[in-house]
Amino acid sequence: MSLDIKVVMALPDFVLDVDVRLGRRITAISGVSGAGKTTLLNVVAGLARPQAGRIALGDVVFIDSAAGVFLPAHRRRIGYVFQEGRLFPHLDVRKNLVYGQPAGHRATREFDDVVALLGLGGLLARGPDRLSGGERQRVAIGRALLSQPALLLMDEPLAAVDAARRTEILPYLEKLREATGLPILYVSHQEAEIERLADEIIVLERGRVVAAKP
Repeated sequence: MSLDIKVVMALPDFVLDVDVRLGRRITAISGVSGAGKTTLLNVVAGLARPQAGRIALGDVVFIDSAAGVFLPAHRRRIGYVFQEGRLFPHLDVRKNLVYGQPAGHRATREFDDVVALLGLGGLLARGPDRLSGGERQRVAIGRALLSQPALLLMDEPLAAVDAARRTEILPYLEKLREATGLPILYVSHQEAEIERLADEIIVLERGRVVAAKP
């Protein structure tokens, strides 16, 4: 399933102007701080609205400014994992995960599959304050997966963890790529991380794609 992105959005320091077709499982978005990476993810997610453009995932149109289409964020079936897990501090791991499942959809097998995939079985009764940074990110990824996404956005999900925790999480991300087949946009500054995970890479500089590597 291809993700077609053609957007123009004026920012304080430059214009985000991106025209790409992405069709592989994990597309890494790289570039220096302030290049427009997170803004691009927010546009895809529906958290920011460009002045003009069209974004479509397969046959589902998120934005088409010429046709007056703007699908709200909650209808886009997108899972978003941020730099920090953003878990609910008053809920244990199990309840944080279940919170991600759509209302009326409480599939036990699916829950069990995600728990097994991310190695969360021994953590379900813990509160977020009893988790390492790497464990919190794995829970955040699990919650995003249980939201039934058609597309997963990951904005530097390992930036807030140390090198040891990063090494811990990478194998789970590789398993995620192989097990789900979900298209993923993955923002990172880490070249080794990108080379290990990405099926294709685009590099942004001041809002424009300056390199693309299949």
